[in-house]
Amino acid sequence: MTKAVLPIVALSSGDPAGIGPELCMKAALSSDVTSICRPIIYSDPLVLAYHAEACGIDIQLDGYKTVADIDWSSSKVKFIELDLFSAKKFSIGKINRENGRASVECGAAAIQAAIDGYVEAVVAAPQTEKSIHLAGIEFDGYPSFVASQTGLEPDDVYLMVCFDNYRIAHCTLHSSVRRSLQLITKGRVCHVIGAVNETLVRIGIDSPRILVAGLNPHASEGGLFGSEERDIIEPAIALKKLEGINVEGPIAADLLLHEEGYDAFIVMLHDQGHIPAKLLGKHRTAGLSIGSPILFSSVAHGSALDIAGKGIAEPTAVVEAIRRLVG
Repeated sequence: MTKAVLPIVALSSGDPAGIGPELCMKAALSSDVTSICRPIIYSDPLVLAYHAEACGIDIQLDGYKTVADIDWSSSKVKFIELDLFSAKKFSIGKINRENGRASVECGAAAIQAAIDGYVEAVVAAPQTEKSIHLAGIEFDGYPSFVASQTGLEPDDVYLMVCFDNYRIAHCTLHSSVRRSLQLITKGRVCHVIGAVNETLVRIGIDSPRILVAGLNPHASEGGLFGSEERDIIEPAIALKKLEGINVEGPIAADLLLHEEGYDAFIVMLHDQGHIPAKLLGKHRTAGLSIGSPILFSSVAHGSALDIAGKGIAEPTAVVEAIRRLVG
């Protein structure tokens, strides 16, 4: 019997000044990861060497210029050599434009590999938005970044946070509540339902069940607290049902996770999903960017500049992000 070939997953090392490189190396060494995929780290060799030494990580690295060049018979940890700093100084634990630019270049290279079909999925370590902004790059999170890299509109890729047995997708994300209310339209709710259903099928759930939250308290209680459920959310759900998607709702957001038997939940606003995820999932939460042509996930925690290089960061969320895509 021919042994099954494991999928290749690109690990973008994120902010080089934070814990991302450490997390990627620890994840790539984990049997929980190597048993389900072939990981490739996208980073600068100098950055990886610095973090490996500082963190005391016993690792043998095998660098290549392209995925096509990789010799998979070697047991060393594979990485794609990116020249992120050239003659510029690399500073760990610092917020600066060089680190911001480098983190974006890592993500862009990994995503391009997925677009070109060299890797099955991309998992990104945390970045530092302030550093990215200092580099003059517009960035408000991985979903819009994935959208820009894959030729989509910024609002057409959605975040689905995952922890334990829960998957929570967001109709709106990093926008003010006032702006979010403008974004929540029948078309957008239809689009996010479709994106959730398609993603669940792609990761191996044949007949997904989806439950949608309302926008207003108590899902407006039949119009007592607003009309968005009646005018926007209910018609969108009805339309997607006609297309054969098993979707129900709207239900009050504070009751959403009490419902059992669903493969994913959809909320309307950032805090409706992030508060329960960060309360219940803490540091093991993965964030899938859904709705693009590629499979992309990231961790839901920050780059932890204060502990970078100390060797104490746990790769739990990175491992979980990988498992969500190919496990």
